[in-house]
Amino acid sequence: MTIKLGVLASTNATDMQGIIEAINNKELDSKIVCLISNKEDCGAMQRAKDNNIEAIFIDGKGKEREEFDKEVYAELEKRNVDLILLIGYMRYLSPWFVQKTLNKVMNIHPSLLPAFAGGMDKGVHESILDWGCKVTGCTLHFIDEGADTGPIIIQKAIPIEEDETVDSLKTKIQKLEVEAFLEAIKLFAEGKIKVEGRIVRITR
Repeated sequence: MTIKLGVLASTNATDMQGIIEAINNKELDSKIVCLISNKEDCGAMQRAKDNNIEAIFIDGKGKEREEFDKEVYAELEKRNVDLILLIGYMRYLSPWFVQKTLNKVMNIHPSLLPAFAGGMDKGVHESILDWGCKVTGCTLHFIDEGADTGPIIIQKAIPIEEDETVDSLKTKIQKLEVEAFLEAIKLFAEGKIKVEGRIVRITR
């Protein structure tokens, strides 16, 4: 079954490129029907346009969180989106949005949650290196009303090298993030993901 994906992003949505390539190469039976961003001139908007994906800007200035989220939801609903992906989305979602889209919104985080929750992008990698961690990775989870606290779908881990830098770590982790997204999208499309409380059961 071809599922319709909607992407919410505020930065470059680098992981989206890997998803686009997998779709183009027939590795993934899905279609990204729209990219919605709260930043008009971010890299994600340009990436969408470059790949003939509808790019929608919604201005959040002066709006309550729920009011903004209702606008986002209306655009997703209009396009019959099956699954929503958060890729570098720098906004917390309202309880209203969470309830309307329960177990249909996946967020990627560049650490092995619950460690280093709440941080974003390079700041997370910097904290991981400062702590002297020996292993790190990424976590793909369904969203809930907390910050990086939703049910975990997939985690992927790698060892941290002695000469690791924030940039080298970010590059490695982004590769894992794409792998996690592709795996989870396929499982979702095949109906193999079941959420029980905060436990995600996967049928292989």
